[in-house]
Amino acid sequence: MTRIHFNEVATRDGFQIEPNFIPTDTKVALVDALSACGYAKIEVTSFTSPKAIPMLRDAEEVMGRIQRVPGVEYTVLVPNLRGAERALESRADELNLVMSTSETHNLANLRMPRESSFEALANVIRHVNGATPINVSLSTCFGCPMEGDVPLSEVLRFADRFADLGVRGLTICDTTGMAHPAQVSAVCEALQARFPALQLTLHFHNTRGMGLANVLAAVQAGITRFDGSLGGLGGCPYAPGASGNISSEDAIHMLDAMGYDTGIDLPRLLTVARELPAIVGHEVPGQVAKAGRIQDLHPAITQ
Repeated sequence: MTRIHFNEVATRDGFQIEPNFIPTDTKVALVDALSACGYAKIEVTSFTSPKAIPMLRDAEEVMGRIQRVPGVEYTVLVPNLRGAERALESRADELNLVMSTSETHNLANLRMPRESSFEALANVIRHVNGATPINVSLSTCFGCPMEGDVPLSEVLRFADRFADLGVRGLTICDTTGMAHPAQVSAVCEALQARFPALQLTLHFHNTRGMGLANVLAAVQAGITRFDGSLGGLGGCPYAPGASGNISSEDAIHMLDAMGYDTGIDLPRLLTVARELPAIVGHEVPGQVAKAGRIQDLHPAITQ
């Protein structure tokens, strides 16, 4: 069966909205543990202003201390030119740039209109000039909680503009969990037809319980790259009611059970996932770490 590649985003997307600072030593240890699980990419941190996201104020130290495993790409979120310079100094393998396809969400999340965001990110792409691969994550591609439907034409319009600037990949994000499988199939088919040479990654949230169904719809439409967050950590702070990302281990378990090759050592990953509640200080949404794999059998209960 087709190889599916997973990108782990818990240490950036998941950690950034946690209320209590997670020690640098713990972050480094978690990235190192995840590196041994077989991920294609790990989004380690974000080079945003420490005032904006205090949780990730140790970005340089974390990037400098992790043990890099050959075959794993260590990617970072970059909001602007200064962030790109810091990321390049930290030897990031990929820069991930973010903007929203919804004007209202972009104003709430990035405090600027979409065109201003596009120009700022275009400046980053020109500055990097191919020295490091760039991925662009387009938020709210399946709907905005303030505007409603986001037309596919708008998603394709911004995707076209970034593709013309020479980015390596695009991540199509269901930032607030508004996607459904039929919509996912249609969007994935349109994107693959339009951008056959780009790395296309899908990023789903489980806000309304359709996260894994949407992953399956995307796989069946031909997508081979997905973001996931250990334990289902994360969520958009500018999306009312939005819960976390899909749980990496739950999605990987589903695809493994169906015969897909994810390249992930699932027992090892589940061991890491079971340590997560102690790291963040609360329970997490992931299910398989609690229930075990479907092939994990138990002794019969006798009266």
